[in-house]
Amino acid sequence: MEMTKRAISKVDCGNYDGLVHRNGGDSAEVSVPVSLPGKRGTQMEGDDLYRLRDRKFLLEDKKRLCALSLGSALLGILLMILHTEMCPLFYKPGTDIALIINCSITLSTGCLLIFIIAFHYKDIRLFIIDHNQVDWRIAMTSHRVFLITLELLACAIHPVGTYWEVGLHGNSSFSPPLCDSNHHNTALANLELLLSVLMFLRLYLVHRAVLLHSKVLLSASYRSIGSLNNINFTFRFVLKVLMNKYPARTLLVFILFFWLTASWMLTLCEMETALWLIAITFLTVGYGDVAPKTPCGKSVCLFTGVMGVACTAMLVAVVTKKLALNKGEKHVHFFMLDIQISKGIRHAAANVLRECWLLHRANLTKGTRGEHRRHQRCLLEAIRFRHLRLKQRKLRDYVSEMVDLPKMQMIMCDLSANWNNSYRELEQRILSMEQKLEELSRSFQETSKLLSQVLRHRNQEI
Repeated sequence: MEMTKRAISKVDCGNYDGLVHRNGGDSAEVSVPVSLPGKRGTQMEGDDLYRLRDRKFLLEDKKRLCALSLGSALLGILLMILHTEMCPLFYKPGTDIALIINCSITLSTGCLLIFIIAFHYKDIRLFIIDHNQVDWRIAMTSHRVFLITLELLACAIHPVGTYWEVGLHGNSSFSPPLCDSNHHNTALANLELLLSVLMFLRLYLVHRAVLLHSKVLLSASYRSIGSLNNINFTFRFVLKVLMNKYPARTLLVFILFFWLTASWMLTLCEMETALWLIAITFLTVGYGDVAPKTPCGKSVCLFTGVMGVACTAMLVAVVTKKLALNKGEKHVHFFMLDIQISKGIRHAAANVLRECWLLHRANLTKGTRGEHRRHQRCLLEAIRFRHLRLKQRKLRDYVSEMVDLPKMQMIMCDLSANWNNSYRELEQRILSMEQKLEELSRSFQETSKLLSQVLRHRNQEI
């Protein structure tokens, strides 16, 4: 037993050394972990089990790092908002409090960058495990490098200086009290304003957190069924699931969050009545009493209008879905409509017979010409019930279109099952008939033998 363990350990160590030498001895490369000797079964089964375990741990680490990065991003944005609102009111520019808050913003940004790098490191390790590769440089494609660089640049944006005072503009709307103890330059103030607004680009981390913490991605049944149907579990799929399950709640949270964020950004750009302007722009009303003046405010209002149109389209889709009849309600509704139309056709036919009888009686009794014309007019009106026939035909065509593919598939499955059962019964009957024919043939042969023996015996006697 000990010799077997030593042999296995030597083989494992030899394989590991071979991998390192083939990769050039680079210590930064991720290699396949080697288990302890004597604690694994066959090589393939052990590798699969260890890969599944490592994959589970890496997914948990990715979720944890995503939550930490989102928390750091929101903390930086919150500190920036507090500093913007409190700087001119509670403390003067250039004080220790302003320096502490700016340092806290920079520190949170540094932590965010570290968490993002760690997240992508775990993602690369997960890619290596999924594709059973050894060299980590295989996963570093140009597209991945570009996305990581772009993400780091977007998250690194933050106000780097302290805030300074800016005077009023000529249009009676004033910029936020950005203040700096050393500079009084409008260009630098605009730069700090742009950096403050661009900090909201960090909110892209919300979709990653929603994707990694959703029940769709964590459920094994969802993943198994999705893999069978070739469905990629992206944020778009998770958003569709949320819109189908909780449409009103999802739209309400998104609209409120967008209104508050866009209003604060517009206030940061130029205006005091930003919430009213965002509301009328989002709803595409545009009274014209308030209008943005600066390029920053115009950009925010333009983006708000585009998002308002998109949210209006989603709201119309949700309301249409809520007001639409489901399958059972449609069947009941169309069945009752068919009954009403059939009843109307029967009533129209009865009216034709009645008017014909009244016209015939008027001819027999030789009534007045006015009464005769009135009965003729009523007969012509009673005959015109072709529109009911057309309505009934359209209704039946629409009902026939409602038959969906799963129902047709179920019908075909039932028909195929019935055909299989009938085919099996036919086979059993054919087999029983063959057995009976064999029995009859044997009985005929025995009868012929008996007859030949009897005839032979009679001939001998004669």
